[in-house]
Amino acid sequence: MKIGLLAAFACLACSSAASAEKPLFASNDKIHIAIQGPLQTLIRNRDFKGAVPGTLTEPNGQSLPISLELRGITRRTSEVCNFPPLRVTFTAPPPANSLFAGQKKLKLITHCRNGESFQQYVLLEYSAYRIYNILTQHSFRAKLADIDYRDEAGRPIMSRIGFFLEPLSDVAHRNGLQESRGPERIPLADLNANDAARYGLFQHMLGNHDWSMRAGPVGSDCCHNAELIGPLAPGQTIPIPYDFDFSGFVSAPYATPPSELDLSDVRQRLYRGYCVHNPNAIAVARQMREARPQMLGVLTQIPGLDARTQARASTYLNGFFADIATDADLGAKVLRRCVN
Repeated sequence: MKIGLLAAFACLACSSAASAEKPLFASNDKIHIAIQGPLQTLIRNRDFKGAVPGTLTEPNGQSLPISLELRGITRRTSEVCNFPPLRVTFTAPPPANSLFAGQKKLKLITHCRNGESFQQYVLLEYSAYRIYNILTQHSFRAKLADIDYRDEAGRPIMSRIGFFLEPLSDVAHRNGLQESRGPERIPLADLNANDAARYGLFQHMLGNHDWSMRAGPVGSDCCHNAELIGPLAPGQTIPIPYDFDFSGFVSAPYATPPSELDLSDVRQRLYRGYCVHNPNAIAVARQMREARPQMLGVLTQIPGLDARTQARASTYLNGFFADIATDADLGAKVLRRCVN
């Protein structure tokens, strides 16, 4: 088992995966960019459904034409966030020498509010993606960026940290699979047992309950804060988690637990994985225990994550590792609460 796990970790950097990557997500280096456009139009009009023109200036000084749109649900509202999450669309293909070569549309996770603490929440959410990358290639990669926001005339508005999220199509492509768009609800039997167990246990580690790997909101496609790759067929559909700001790990001040779970605080953990996947969860927990130094080590690698935030996040993750310290602990403290 140990040799197999080490080989799996090594494969994260294997040449076959790297060859399928586009340059933006090929490394974890932070970049510095500028986004210019009528941002105040988007900030002041959260119901605006159109796109506004702009430019993105990349680290080498090259300017790329883009359009900007509002996205998201909770963080889109002015009651929650002073600054909304954005979608960046390249209105002309970036040239081959661009860091953004091969990109068309990108989700940009922004800072929500202007206070320094909200920079830390962005960095914690970014670190969650990095931690999941350690466990599996069936995961979204993220690109951290210092972003200078400017108005139409090029005047500075603010500079903040944000990160881009890898498109689902690229995740699927580098894994040799296709992205899937399921109906509102998919059969439990379709889920790949190993990936579903990993998904559920990882979300439990984060104290995140704002998700469903099987169903979307009423009238929407599957799923809620999960995307799917692989065929919609028994045992072959792979759920991939995203959007961790409502987790106890990030603990954003606006985050609340789902009312139906009867939790008083987002930092409480309640396992929501499926009982049928418990044997797979035992194997995943063993993988997580072995990878614990690398997983916790991510927190020391995030530029700008301050020592106090690192300590708080490490303490929270260590509470999870105490609960899965042995297979017996895992069964008694986590898996006994599984969902049938």
